[in-house]
Formats: sequence, C-alpha cells, structure tokens
Amino acid sequence: MREFAAGFLNSRIVLLARDLHDQQIATLAVQNVRKRDMMGAYPVLTSLPVPMFSRNDFNIWSVLKNCIGKELSKITMPVVFNEPLSFLQRMTEYMEYAKLLRVASEQATPLERLKYVSAFAVSALASNWERLGKPFNPLLGETYELTRPDFRIICEQVSHHPPISAFHADSDSFRFHGSIHPKLKFWGKSVEIQPKGTVTVEFPKLNEAYSWSNVNCCVHNVIVGKLWIEQYGMMEVVSHQHGMKATLNFKPSGWNNKDLHRVEGYITDRNKRKTHFLYGKWTEFIKCTDYASYEEYVKENAHKFKRNADDRSKSPNESPGNTPRKVLSKLNSLKMSSFKSLSIQEPDDPPEPSEGDIPKSDSTYSIDIPNSVALWEAESRPANTAEYYQFTNFAMSLNQLEDHMKQPRALCPTDSRLRPDIRKLEQGDLDGAAAEKTRLEEKQRETRKKSKKGQEELVIFPRWFKQETNPHTKQEDWIYKGGYWERNDDNLELDIF
Repeated sequence: MREFAAGFLNSRIVLLARDLHDQQIATLAVQNVRKRDMMGAYPVLTSLPVPMFSRNDFNIWSVLKNCIGKELSKITMPVVFNEPLSFLQRMTEYMEYAKLLRVASEQATPLERLKYVSAFAVSALASNWERLGKPFNPLLGETYELTRPDFRIICEQVSHHPPISAFHADSDSFRFHGSIHPKLKFWGKSVEIQPKGTVTVEFPKLNEAYSWSNVNCCVHNVIVGKLWIEQYGMMEVVSHQHGMKATLNFKPSGWNNKDLHRVEGYITDRNKRKTHFLYGKWTEFIKCTDYASYEEYVKENAHKFKRNADDRSKSPNESPGNTPRKVLSKLNSLKMSSFKSLSIQEPDDPPEPSEGDIPKSDSTYSIDIPNSVALWEAESRPANTAEYYQFTNFAMSLNQLEDHMKQPRALCPTDSRLRPDIRKLEQGDLDGAAAEKTRLEEKQRETRKKSKKGQEELVIFPRWFKQETNPHTKQEDWIYKGGYWERNDDNLELDIF
C-alpha cells in the first residue's frame, strides 16, 4: 500500500506542476518539430504533454505472482504500467512504413513485389523495440481511424472475450487487413506475447494477395534486472497467386547474443528452389541478395552463421520452471525501486548483474553480403524518446486531434482518441487515469449484463467488420464490411466512453 500511495503522491505533484506551468507546456507544444516526410502535410510530434511516470515504487510482483503460466488478458494491471495508447493504436503502427507497400505495387515482377512485402512485414514490428508499456485494452466497439497521404485505416474491437481487434487499410494501390487476438503469458522471469491471427496484403490492380502471421514477442527480466524485448519465431510471407514464399527466421538472441535482433530467410519459387536471401535486424534494416552471392559469402564467413551446440534460446516457452524457487521466495518483499527494471536509468546508476543486463549485439557477427539491396531502414526515434514511453515519431502523433476530426462532425464517437483514461495518462494525471479506467471497465460489464438480459442496444457491435472466410487463406477472419468513411452517426447512441 505504501508503494501505491507514493505513486499517487507523485501524480498529484505532477498535476500541481502542470497547473503552474500551463503556459510552459503550451510553448513546448508549439516547439514540437513538424516534418514533411511520408506523412505529407501531417505533423509529426517529438514529445507528449508530460513525460512518463517513474515506475520505481510499484510492486509488479504483487500483480504477477499468481499468474505464472496463465493468460494475462483478464488480469487488471495498475495504470502506471500502461502507455497512453489503445491496442488499436498500437496495431495502427503496422502502417508506419506503408510506403513499402506502395513501392511493392510499383515493381515489375512478382518476385520484386514479394521482396518489398516481406520488408514491410518485418518493418511492422520495429516500433516494438524498447516499448515496455502495456497498451490499454480496447472496449467492445471501440474504433480508431487514421488518414495519411499514403493510406487510411480503420480499426475496431470486434470481440471482448476473447479480445480480438480487426483492421482494414486501403489506398489507391493496396489493401491491408487482418485481425489480431493477442495472448499474454507470464513465465516467471518473462512475459510472452503471442499475436494470434493472420494479416493479408492485396494489390487489386494486379490481382495478387500475400499473407503472413506475426512472430512472438518476449519481454525479459520482468521481475529482476533491466527489461528488454526480443521477437522470435518463423514468419512465412506467402504469395498466393504465384506459389512463391519468403520464409523468415527471427532469431532468439542466444547466450552469446550473437543473433540479437537478427532476421534471416529465403525466397523460394513455386518449385521450392531458393532464389534469394533476406537478412538484417528487425530493429534496423532488411537487405536482399541473390542466393549465389549468399552461398559465396557463407564459404568465407561460416562463423557468422553457425550456432554453438549449447547455444540455447532465452525464449520463455520451454517451461515456466525457469524461475528458481529461491528467487520466487524473495520476490514478495521486493518493490520496483529495488531493481529499477522499469525506470529510466540515471548515468551514475550502478551496473546491473550480468544475468539481468540488456544484451548487446556483437559487431563481430555483422553481415554485409556483396550485391545486396537495402529494402527497408528504420527511421530514427526522437532524442527524448526514453522520456515518452520509447515512442517513435509516428506513435507520438496517434492521439492528436487533427483539424479534419473536430466537431461539428468528423471523428467517430467511439474513437480511441476520446478515451478519458488514455487522455489523462498522457496529460500526467495518474489518479484520474486509474479512476477512468475502472469506470470504463465497470460500464462495459454493465452493458454486457443488459445485453444478456435481452435489453437491446441501439447499436450492435461490431459495426464495421463481419466474421467470414478469408478468400486467400481459406481461414476464418474478420473482414471489413465497408461504410465507415461514409457513415452518419448523428442519430445513433454511441456512448461507450
């Protein structure tokens, strides 16, 4: 209780500071750097109204100790562990490098298009690096829209139990759609996120479709040590019309960290012959070279591709028994300030034990194969990203109410930007965010009870997606029904917040 009281006191201090420095914050907003990049005339912010809270004094073990091996979607986490975005907005971050899909659609051959679609599939995960805050769980019927020169996207929470989020993005050259059912499991020393679901890219003018499923994500050292993230597993990007496939291996770091962030894979033709080699890091870049150049490079640099026989993955899905009992027995008495796993570290902080360190990639194993072409490179993040939830420039602007969204009519009343708990956390009001989060959860439970009793609502959710078979994957999926951008909400009761 002392730890939570300290956190609440901190939040009140921040609120007082905010009241005293409204003018300073307004000036900061004006000074935000505005770029004209792939988002055209849309501004990109480099800061939020208030820096994130320190999480030192909050005992995460008190929440997680009874969750080992269990699914975490139904566990209520203190709002201090959230970031001020909904999962629908995190899903929208897939589109940060949407220009790759436009470039893919402009390529002359199916092979070249597959290369760029594969690069896009990897780029969609880049924003996850160092993003340690949990997005808010969307409410049933919650939506999020974003319009940029290269695309527009609509997302909707189509199911509450199990939680499923669907999205549909389109442009003049492509359609990108899918549904995600995130599963989170706590394994004692780590949290594993499994993004169940398949996503599909279509090029209507070319009558082509590509699909893949995202790989797992693991957050390490959730109890002791510094938090760090890795993506691992196999991703297959399938070209349905041409029989080609890109098979990408997101490598776990291994005990010597040689494979940290590394992605390697092959493109195979319809006869399963390897034609090209893809490689890079999901945090930085993806390159491609012909298979002959790759084979020649391996002959001279075999040590960069081999793994030691005893080099095991640090991934958590082998067994929850990875956590020693002597560690578990001491955790009840720990608080976050004891190991500072979630805080922004000061320069004079003492070094952490080696087993809790954030691994660093060994430059000895850097790969640069002759005849390679760079397909994608990650944009640099703002210099102050550590103060603002490790947000990218793209993420910084996702809560922004742009001019075309303002009243009298534009933004849908169910949009995530209007969620009061997210807004209060973004503005530094931790107490208010926690109270609003609780209120919204209780309101959703009451709405569900009324629905079960047959008291029909004026609006039946989901509004914009329907469950049917994906014609390309032949699997059940949530497909966009259309009509969102032409909607008229004036006479509808849409009070979910």
